[in-house]
Amino acid sequence: MISFTCDYSEGAHPLILKRLADTNLVQEPGYGFDSFSESAREKIRSAIGIPDADVFFLVGGTQTNATVIDSLLKGFEGVMAVQTGHIAVHESGAIEFSGHKVLTLPSHEGKMDAGDLEAYLERFYADGAWEHMVIPGMVYLSFPTEYGTLYSKEELTRIRIVCQKYSLPLFVDGARLGYGLASDACDLTLPELAQLSDAFYIGGTKVGALCGEAVVFPRKAPAHFFTTVKQHGALLAKGRLTGIQFDTLFTDGLYMKIARNAIERAMEVKRVFADLGIPFFIDSPTNQQFPILTKEQMDSLEGKVLYEVWETLPDGRAVTRFATSWATTPEQIEQLKNYCMH
Repeated sequence: MISFTCDYSEGAHPLILKRLADTNLVQEPGYGFDSFSESAREKIRSAIGIPDADVFFLVGGTQTNATVIDSLLKGFEGVMAVQTGHIAVHESGAIEFSGHKVLTLPSHEGKMDAGDLEAYLERFYADGAWEHMVIPGMVYLSFPTEYGTLYSKEELTRIRIVCQKYSLPLFVDGARLGYGLASDACDLTLPELAQLSDAFYIGGTKVGALCGEAVVFPRKAPAHFFTTVKQHGALLAKGRLTGIQFDTLFTDGLYMKIARNAIERAMEVKRVFADLGIPFFIDSPTNQQFPILTKEQMDSLEGKVLYEVWETLPDGRAVTRFATSWATTPEQIEQLKNYCMH
């Protein structure tokens, strides 16, 4: 049995496990004030080219989204996202639980369009009763999107311009950031992403770490963000756990090296299905691939391959998702190929 259900099926990169073991008995302060976390912060600041950026380490994606969004919004404000956005669909109402509404826009292959965003804001403020409504307070998008698609530099710049026009912070969910930046289709660099956003995070949980997301505020964190993190139950007492992992990921380019492995394996997955004439729901250039399978094809993989069913089409076929990771091997792709051909 091989699994392509998600990109965090495995534990952590061996270098991270070794570093955790090697430093296990070193005594350090808690709550992210340890030397490992500070070293990781400096390496991330260097990677984004902003020496005074604020960097914080949280444990998981939903926790990070809820904490950052709550810190950037006033109580009467909501966050704008596309209908397929992670916070709108797959976070169990975590944003609403914190008292903020998710205001949704149309999704274009998982992406937000700057024109839709501006049109929404124009209509909102043209309504004489807008102060009776949930006020748009920020914009959320993910890179890559839930459909594995990427924003180009031009697309992101256009969204940024609209955000600046309406004084809205732009927050980029980077749970799979490494897989986006490592794609051949990406025309953005990490420093450019940092310049175009007001907050973003570098995903570790899905890209080689046991757990952890590095939240970056390129200019300045919201007031008392540390306290907001604790209020959300997101402050890890043994902050060294995330610090050591990101310090390792950002040593000698490890983060991008292992992210690239997922892209290479995903392109091999794409070729397996394409060679068999199996169509795709969307053309994803990242680690998530979405072949459309018939019931017979899914039956043939039963008990051999694990994957996710994304949605069922009217004709009975299913949009499936096959996700590769930093740890996916060429041998596993060969196994998948053999299973698909027999």
